[in-house]
Amino acid sequence: MQIVTDTGMDMFLPPELMPEIPIHVVPHTITLDGKSYRSREDIQSDELQKMLMETSNFPITSQPSAGDFAEVYRKLAVADPDILSIQMSSGLSGTYNAARLGAEMVAEANVTVVDTKTLCAALGWQVAAAARALKAGWSLEKIVGLIELIGAATESIYTLDELKYLIHGGRISHMKGLLASMLKIRPLIGVEKAGGTYSQLGMARTFEKALQGLVDIMLKHHKPGSALRVQVLHSYNMPGAEALCALIAPVFKCTWMPIHYMSPALAAHTGPSMVGVAYAAADVFEGLP
Repeated sequence: MQIVTDTGMDMFLPPELMPEIPIHVVPHTITLDGKSYRSREDIQSDELQKMLMETSNFPITSQPSAGDFAEVYRKLAVADPDILSIQMSSGLSGTYNAARLGAEMVAEANVTVVDTKTLCAALGWQVAAAARALKAGWSLEKIVGLIELIGAATESIYTLDELKYLIHGGRISHMKGLLASMLKIRPLIGVEKAGGTYSQLGMARTFEKALQGLVDIMLKHHKPGSALRVQVLHSYNMPGAEALCALIAPVFKCTWMPIHYMSPALAAHTGPSMVGVAYAAADVFEGLP
């Protein structure tokens, strides 16, 4: 069996947690100032954010097409027709539906498409765990159950210092976003599990208070001192990412995953100021390959 995903995923893990088998990533496309780039292939997050700060235009992102997925499935099926395709949330992108339609176009492939209802680091954790489980000889049914287990246990939340990119991309209500922008309110945003869409969890008057607000949300899910796996990602805001880590560290017993840039395909919708965190109870990952 082979594993496919998309660039709604961020997988930055310590070497001992990195999969030992290939993971095939189908890229989203980012168009800016009349030129198109494949996320993580033609452009990286820091490059994109530098470009955004030098232009008055907004980026446009495009999901992979059904044909893009079909092409990948067709090539992979030559070696092994069994394919597990693990996609970012259908509530935030049409990528899952494109993968499903692509699978229908390739009769010679036996494709299982999973809608994770999440994205970014949380999706990366699922993909990495699935790949390691596959390497260990787990069955398809057991691997899909593992993906669901990690998805149910993991929360993803973020904040940002400016809203114009979210407003332009339609990821938040234009009226509410415009009002918040005028009032300089920083939203606290999470990914809800039922539909895998963004949900406003609160707001703060300053970015510093917004970072503390993220920690307060974590405390609603886990008691102080809880053992957690934690990963902080950012679009182009390392100082904010480090400040969030400093707030989290005294509160929980953390197994830290590396701080890193989030995928360009996702960062295109947030602009440079975004800082977010994925977290889950550490015991969810005990005993995994």
